[in-house]
Amino acid sequence: MTLAIHESGNVRIAEVISDDILIHNPDEALQLIVDVYYQDFDKVIIHEENIIPDFFDLKTGIAGEVLQKFINYKMRVSIVGAFEKYPGKSLRDFIYESNKGRHVNFMPTVEEAVEKMGRDVK
Repeated sequence: MTLAIHESGNVRIAEVISDDILIHNPDEALQLIVDVYYQDFDKVIIHEENIIPDFFDLKTGIAGEVLQKFINYKMRVSIVGAFEKYPGKSLRDFIYESNKGRHVNFMPTVEEAVEKMGRDVK
């Protein structure tokens, strides 16, 4: 895993770069939060392919548990990917509602994630 650094104004955002699935469960999400935080970031971009596919099946509960870690530890997260491939109205509704807020966003591109995180400064 490496981090690419993006800047938008005076906001620094870490993008996680990896060929592997990094988040299988809430504990791995917490470890990622700690790793990013100790490199002085409070905003992170994660690619969809770095998260276990069951995350996107809301019935498993993994998404709720993982995202709660990000919220509890005040780490803003954008998940970048093509989410249309996942069936179900529940996931589409979840993404829609998440994107209305500031803590968790689902974006189609890294550029859009950087732009959203950069303009939603506390």
